[in-house]
Amino acid sequence: MKTGDAIAEILKREGVDTMIGYPVNRMFETAAAAKIKPIVVRQERTGVHMADAMSRMSSGKKPGVFVMQHGPGVENTLGAIAQAYSESVPMLLIPGGYDRKLAHVDPNFSSPKSMGTFTKSVEQLTSGADVSNVFRRAFTQLRNGRGGPCVVEVPRDVWGEDAPENFDYKPVVATRYGPDPLAVREAAEMLAGAKRLVIYAGHGVHYAKAWPQLRALAELLAAPVCTSLEGKSSFPENHPLALGSGGAAMPRAVRHFLDAADVIFGVGCSFGETAFGVTMPKGKKIIHATLDPKHLNKDIEAVVGLVGDAALTLDALLEDLRDRVKTSRDVGAKAVEIAAVRDPWLAQWRHKLDSAEKPMTPYRVIAELHRAVDIDNVVITHDAGSPRDQLSPFWVSTTPLSYIGWGKTTQLGYGLGLAMGAKLAHPEKLCVNVWGDAAIGFTGMDFETAARYRIPILSILFNNYSMACELDIMPVSTRDYRATDISGNYADFARALGCYAERVTEPGEIAAAIKRGIQKTKEGHPVLLEFITSLEKEQSRMTARA
Repeated sequence: MKTGDAIAEILKREGVDTMIGYPVNRMFETAAAAKIKPIVVRQERTGVHMADAMSRMSSGKKPGVFVMQHGPGVENTLGAIAQAYSESVPMLLIPGGYDRKLAHVDPNFSSPKSMGTFTKSVEQLTSGADVSNVFRRAFTQLRNGRGGPCVVEVPRDVWGEDAPENFDYKPVVATRYGPDPLAVREAAEMLAGAKRLVIYAGHGVHYAKAWPQLRALAELLAAPVCTSLEGKSSFPENHPLALGSGGAAMPRAVRHFLDAADVIFGVGCSFGETAFGVTMPKGKKIIHATLDPKHLNKDIEAVVGLVGDAALTLDALLEDLRDRVKTSRDVGAKAVEIAAVRDPWLAQWRHKLDSAEKPMTPYRVIAELHRAVDIDNVVITHDAGSPRDQLSPFWVSTTPLSYIGWGKTTQLGYGLGLAMGAKLAHPEKLCVNVWGDAAIGFTGMDFETAARYRIPILSILFNNYSMACELDIMPVSTRDYRATDISGNYADFARALGCYAERVTEPGEIAAAIKRGIQKTKEGHPVLLEFITSLEKEQSRMTARA
């Protein structure tokens, strides 16, 4: 058995059945021979995004795999890998490498030398004899602890070497760890005694599949729940205790209840300071439950720290609270208070969500989309910039992993690959990305990948002919040189690549176009619906959080 064949066998034993990438990398042939389906993208970055979503949609249990050529092929992936690292997404990357004698010769790109700051682990396979050891270490990192991209570089002259004669790779052990019992006791006492408790749920709730425990804790204590962007859909947003998700734009109830809290319990989150997160108010008692101890006291001071898997942490808290809180508290009274904040805020935005103005407002498109889909069987993601701020406050997610939120770094075009990867992971669901006319310029060519592999996603594009987020900071460039103007007929572009597409200019046609688009995805076609929208600029970001 040669090295490449051994790697393919390891992937199969670890449950990998799909591999995404761009040639030339010898893993394509060895994987295909081993009945692992290869998917070749048009751009490396989009392929990494697809692998990213496959990892997310399995809660990290089935990490996505991406392979690429040595040198420029690896270089083209760096932004996407950095994005996954910022989101703590476990995925395996198998880049090619220069021959070992050239691996560290300037200017040849070296993955081990260059990628250590934005990966969880990176290692070069220096000998076919070590293939089991190296991949065992990589998969152990993927399946344990906080997630992140793991890289195994395979030099060109290693592929043809022999694997060990006694090759007998076994899938790695996946373990969980839980919090200190003394800290659990202290946290439970604070939770039970809090007068204005708010729960803040992050991405770790998804990876731990701790959705039932989160709901049980909220209902036991009648505690309002808000989520980070990454944690959105970890708590049903049609629940009476739901406040919605945070970000640069957020429902008014998120800010109101956090500011009025005496205790904030963050679970499965980093509390990292970011422009696309929720700023925690000063002077509150913070209980921080996180998988990674490096996040404790990183950006905010915690009174109690609980280090461990979110599900194990919540199980321990619920067990301790059983003797402290004999009966569930009154959810109804808290729900009335939440509605008293939420409903007037929604009323203020109703004119945008129901607007008949032309050009149409993107909020009308979002509202019509929400009405059209089977909300329990959808996976949706925003893109960077205005679409994220317009979608996330108003999209009500009801089931776990039905919204892929992101933003610690904020690369344009990320959402297309996420929707495609989500569809590969869950072909039975309607998978949607919402983006703008700037984002499609970064990754739009991979609509051809969607058409070629029959990946029937629904892509909602807002075209306002402008880089709207930049207008306020580029007034002279815009006035004198029109530097923020962009243009294109993206429906024609998508049709040219083999997709079903429509360009919609009339508000009265929104609902019918969405209905046709959804039907076309059911028939196996990737769909782009281009909506000619008004220039909203930063209105959602400044107002939705007020």
